[in-house]
Amino acid sequence: MKLKPLDDRVVIQQLKAEEKTAGGIILPDNAKEKPQAGKIIAVGPGKLLDDGKRIKMDLKKGDEVIYAKYMGNEIEIDREKYVILSEKDVLGIVEK
Repeated sequence: MKLKPLDDRVVIQQLKAEEKTAGGIILPDNAKEKPQAGKIIAVGPGKLLDDGKRIKMDLKKGDEVIYAKYMGNEIEIDREKYVILSEKDVLGIVEK
């Protein structure tokens, strides 16, 4: 898949939702929490200012991030779920 985000947007491949609880109870699809974490697979060139300059993105391809729960637009390509959102909606980078 080749998807290039515009301006200050990023494309995030969502992590899979938890299949069972900490106590071992298997969750049905409608009870699973919406994932708030994922891996960035594409980054836009940065926000374009009125004077024609671009603000450099702090995020890069490959970063694992946490993002706001109900932000962005969800899309599905080849049975994989992705979220497209603005850089400002990313809450943090997961460091390992």
